Amino acid sequence: MTQTEQAVVRPNIRVVLAGLMIAMMLAMLDNMIVSTALPRIVGEFGGLNHFTWVVTAYVLGTTVSTPIWGKLGDLYGRKTVFITSIVIFLIGSALCGMAGSPMFGGTKDGMIQLIVFRAVQGLGAGGLMVGVMAIIGDLVPPRERGRYQGMMAGIMAIAMVAGPLVGGFITDNLSWRWAFYVNLPLGGIALLVLITRMHLPKYRTEHRIDWLGAALLSIGITAIVLITTWGGNEYAWGSAQILGLTVLAVLSLVAFGLVERRVAEPILPLNLFANRNFAVISVVGFLLGFAMFGAMNFLPLFQQTVQGASATNSGLLLLPLMFGMLVVSIIAGRAITKTGKYRIFPIIGGVAMTAGMALLMMIDVHTSKTVLSLYMVVLGVGMGFLMQTSMLIAQNSVEQKDLGAASGAATFFRSIGGSFGISLFGAIFADRLHDSLSSKLGTQAADQLSGGGGGGIDPAKLGELPANVREAVLGGLADSISGVFGWAVFFAAAVAVLAWFIKEIPLRGTNDPTGETPEEQAETALANAPVH
Repeated sequence: MTQTEQAVVRPNIRVVLAGLMIAMMLAMLDNMIVSTALPRIVGEFGGLNHFTWVVTAYVLGTTVSTPIWGKLGDLYGRKTVFITSIVIFLIGSALCGMAGSPMFGGTKDGMIQLIVFRAVQGLGAGGLMVGVMAIIGDLVPPRERGRYQGMMAGIMAIAMVAGPLVGGFITDNLSWRWAFYVNLPLGGIALLVLITRMHLPKYRTEHRIDWLGAALLSIGITAIVLITTWGGNEYAWGSAQILGLTVLAVLSLVAFGLVERRVAEPILPLNLFANRNFAVISVVGFLLGFAMFGAMNFLPLFQQTVQGASATNSGLLLLPLMFGMLVVSIIAGRAITKTGKYRIFPIIGGVAMTAGMALLMMIDVHTSKTVLSLYMVVLGVGMGFLMQTSMLIAQNSVEQKDLGAASGAATFFRSIGGSFGISLFGAIFADRLHDSLSSKLGTQAADQLSGGGGGGIDPAKLGELPANVREAVLGGLADSISGVFGWAVFFAAAVAVLAWFIKEIPLRGTNDPTGETPEEQAETALANAPVH
């Protein structure tokens, strides 16, 4: 490339990257913002017994659609599919903001409307998350990709911290509806940038949508998410509802596997799992989601109850963890770009995450905020080595034509792992808390205080409890949460063990015959790609 060409192309990459970052921010930020607005929404609509579905509907829509969006991108071109997912997300956001308004008949059915519209929003969000990673895979060769995916990990970290703060500000100073409307101007900017400035390589494929496979996969995933959401909460694990969903999940996924072996363009090509690296990193992603999302769910609970932190600052409470994740993601990405080596990073990440979980296993009522912050930094370091490196390995294990399917699968397994982790660790926490309170206060008091997995304990009212009861509750909470991290150690250790089986396959673009650097290759791809 001439210097003149480079001067023209480099800004394009930066502008496109900015558009992708906004899209990723939309998907990650939304759930965090909405969580702080939920009490106000329940206050306006009622429907306390359904409010968890505001979150579940979004998660369900995202999880079900992720592998489908990835495959559609492979078939029809990622730009068109990605922009479609943004539009669906924005439509869902606008509808969520209007739920229960006079336009839709008032507040009577507001909660039901919001749940349905959140599912629509989740369908779009699934395309946002997988689309960003797949588009980076189109524009950037694997050796250079670590740097850009490290930036995306930084966006995730920022969203997790900023979400509750922004949500709290919007809820207190505007209306909860703006927790959804705020997506519209941001999404509009992303659409403008990506439509006008993003040009991707176009790959010719047979346009045959595997509708039967998509339907079976959606049914199976829906059943799994409902099992992990309802099991031990809405229904007992041995209830007819949970057992029925288990049978439905097994039958639909077995049927899905049979269908995928016969169709020309499977939604999730099973031959991908014949590749050792892809199979291993898929299991690593599942365990990573299991340990990380399952255990992280309890850090704010410990800080707000045992340590007495304010819920308003819940985003800031995770800053040490996010700092460790952000810094290491960027460092690991640059190291991969410079050396072309990546196998060591998931191994180090698994070991560091295991160490972080082991340290958190030792927390108790006397653990200071400083000590807890140091423990969280260690956990964040492990996550930083793993989060984007696992996506890079998945993408480098497949042909370019299957990049979307591989990105969707990697995101899907991490998400499903998180659903299982939250469910299992929630059950462990509830059982340990009930046992601890029963031994100190009696069964009746334990039933009252620990009902709904700790849902009967209001952090704001702990100070009003008698001293002996408060001491028992705080001790029980600390013991139960540390027990969750104790179980998470095993899953984190499994990540480190499995990572040893990853082969160091050269990253495509490392030894390119053109003599261009990886960054120049990315620029060339962007400059020469046909518009679609």
